[in-house]
Amino acid sequence: MEINPTQLSSVKPLRATTVDSASKGDQGLERAQELKQAYGDFIGKTFFGQLMKSMRSSVGKPAYFDGGRAEEVFRGQLDQTLADHMTVASSDRIADPMFRHQFPEQAELLAAAEEQNKSDLTDLSALRRR
Repeated sequence: MEINPTQLSSVKPLRATTVDSASKGDQGLERAQELKQAYGDFIGKTFFGQLMKSMRSSVGKPAYFDGGRAEEVFRGQLDQTLADHMTVASSDRIADPMFRHQFPEQAELLAAAEEQNKSDLTDLSALRRR
């Protein structure tokens, strides 16, 4: 297959929505939150799924307390459940920095919304009785 360099000039990389289109109200914020959640799930489940698979392949069968065929059948489901829980527990340390690097516009939008929520809570705390 030959690639003509003139064909490549029209090829543009895929980009997520920009701040201009994402900043149109709550819909842009909602889409950014959905993107962050989906990205975190993908990164966590992929990383921890491979981690569990690698761990299982490096360890032999135990001499005692082996579940036999039933354990082999349900091991994949157990690993998937463990990967889900590890994803939730550590997404702020693994997936969030990657999300900020991969999608800076959406990360900026989410950070601005979070900062706005913090300032709203600060205003409410000033009204508290002393």
